[in-house]
Amino acid sequence: MRQGFPIALPGMVVGLLGGSFDPAHAGHAHVTREALKRFGLDRVWWLVSPGNPLKAEGPAPLATRIAQARSVIGDPRVVITGLEARLGTRHTAALLDRLTALYPGVRFVWLMGADNLVQFHRWDRWQSILSRVPVGVMARPGFGIAARRSVAARMFRAAEVPPGGLGLRAPPAWAFVTMPLVDLSSSAIRARGEWHR
Repeated sequence: MRQGFPIALPGMVVGLLGGSFDPAHAGHAHVTREALKRFGLDRVWWLVSPGNPLKAEGPAPLATRIAQARSVIGDPRVVITGLEARLGTRHTAALLDRLTALYPGVRFVWLMGADNLVQFHRWDRWQSILSRVPVGVMARPGFGIAARRSVAARMFRAAEVPPGGLGLRAPPAWAFVTMPLVDLSSSAIRARGEWHR
């Protein structure tokens, strides 16, 4: 494996939590701990993105966001990485193409909040994401019903499975977990002036 890339061995189940993390906060840490437990993951990689193609305004510098993310969670099972910038990918489908080639035998699980499931059908090659890796969807305040009624949830209803052992299931497979909710968001933190780009 190339220097600076996360280590994962064949047979490991690695959750991928992508986002701008602008800033990372306790809600991200909570979701990660729940994902490790509920989906039976060996590791979670926080993929701090260069920028979200669906957002008009750019985030804080990547190095600043990675440093903040590292200060939020100290679990040795969680790796904070700017892998997307290293690989030059901007969309999840392209990232998964590269990761599955770079890490043969590693079982990846894409993690997302219920808010992302609502607009998942707007993502580049979204159906190929669901066909390539299992997807773990985590509840978010105010998005449970909308997520369940989303285009992706309706089209892939037959692929919904219980969360336990999600990474060992053949795709398409997705699971929705309800959990104690932490009502934090990066946009609210920025709005309160607690994080500056």
